[in-house]
Amino acid sequence: MIISFIIWFYNIGGFLMNLKTDRNCHALYNLQYHLILVTKYRRNCINEDVFAILKDQTAKVLEMNGACLEEINYEPDHVHILLSAPPQASLAKLINSIKTTTSRRIRKEMPKYISEFYWKPLFWSRSYMILSSGGAPIEVIKQYIQEQGTEEHFARKKQKAA
Repeated sequence: MIISFIIWFYNIGGFLMNLKTDRNCHALYNLQYHLILVTKYRRNCINEDVFAILKDQTAKVLEMNGACLEEINYEPDHVHILLSAPPQASLAKLINSIKTTTSRRIRKEMPKYISEFYWKPLFWSRSYMILSSGGAPIEVIKQYIQEQGTEEHFARKKQKAA
């Protein structure tokens, strides 16, 4: 009942007309995060095959936890993930689950390839970066993630370094 009132109240002012929201029993929400995971020692070990596994496993883990994969892309030493999650999701546990399951699956499905980079059962660095995506429009963040690893991206990196 209260949620219906909130929707009605904010639609009068047009606040929610263009805002995509999800809902659970007690809340309307739109929580999106930009997650960056880095490989251990920043080794350049992410290729197309590894990325396919990362993308599939990340989507499965997020879905099992009530979250959603919005966008994902990579460079050889890190991956960018745009995800949406419900308010009750524990981000630290969700990220740990993503890192653990993707690492295990990659090491299981591509043992020879990964052994070229790591002799211990490792894949991800212990650290990560997560940003709430309230500062920039979601379309801008999606475009940034889609451009990872492209020629344009590397050209901009060189311009900034000069």
